[in-house]
Amino acid sequence: MDLGKLGISLPVPPDLRTCLWWAQRAEDLGYESVWIADTNGPDPFALAAAVCQVTQRLRVGIAVSPVYTRTPGVLAQAAATLGQLAPGRFILGLGSSSHAIVEQWHGLPFEKPVTRVRETVELVRALLKGEKSAFEGKTVKSRGLRLFVLPSAPVPIYVGALRPPMLELAGEIGDGVAVNLFPVEALARMREHIAIGAQRIGRDPKALEIVCRHQVMVTNDRQAARELFRSALTGYFATPVYNRFAAWYGFEEEARWIAEGFRKGDRALTRKGMSDRFVDALAIFGSIEECRQRIADYVAAGVNTTAISVLSFDPEVIRATLEGLAPARA
Repeated sequence: MDLGKLGISLPVPPDLRTCLWWAQRAEDLGYESVWIADTNGPDPFALAAAVCQVTQRLRVGIAVSPVYTRTPGVLAQAAATLGQLAPGRFILGLGSSSHAIVEQWHGLPFEKPVTRVRETVELVRALLKGEKSAFEGKTVKSRGLRLFVLPSAPVPIYVGALRPPMLELAGEIGDGVAVNLFPVEALARMREHIAIGAQRIGRDPKALEIVCRHQVMVTNDRQAARELFRSALTGYFATPVYNRFAAWYGFEEEARWIAEGFRKGDRALTRKGMSDRFVDALAIFGSIEECRQRIADYVAAGVNTTAISVLSFDPEVIRATLEGLAPARA
């Protein structure tokens, strides 16, 4: 059974000490990488720096940081610093994020996401090479900035993507692609669009690493796992970005119910949208063998690296999932 490269997703509850303990434990268990989310938890770059200091081998990636909430200069400074702390191990993931995070949480306009990602990646990449900025884009501008600290080795930039325009952009400009929250059947279509972007500039799309964060739980209680998934992810699928994504890959009815339920404040309708069929297609839960098989199915479809995000706040469930699925235990 080919599980590809396995990583863990951080943060894990309840605190930073736990995150660092699990980063070290992941290295001992044979995991290949750690992928840090940028949402409403600890600062991902500070956490990445700490992880780099307590590990020796793991790749440490941000998957992904919104291009709206930090300027390209700030992103480049953070990436350069981490590139010095862990030469050859740090990966910067950039994406558009969602209306909820950008507009509601941070009070910023969520405009021209594809252009914003393209221009941010271009400018950050130039700054990481030591170039002095002279950039006048449609969404970002910078003039006269040259980094004093440069990474000791090139820092790859991965692009977070969901639907065709961003998938094609990722294939064109990304060193890799970060994806999540889709059924395995959708991956063939997603890879087609990645290939379209790669072929625009004569790249081999197979050379691009596809990293997928999965919500995973080793458990015998499937219904409880479904309810946890609904509690954690319903808000995602109410936002336009993920709602359209769900409709695009075949859950049009569920997406419509979720959006309408949120708009009306109708929890029953929203719950109807987060159907068992929908949840079971996206989340990975069950026995260790069942979870491994689902991961292997995604790998067979084209995922290169799986970042396991444990779908629980229970320390025992987190332990059982990450230890049970560890490469050293396979």
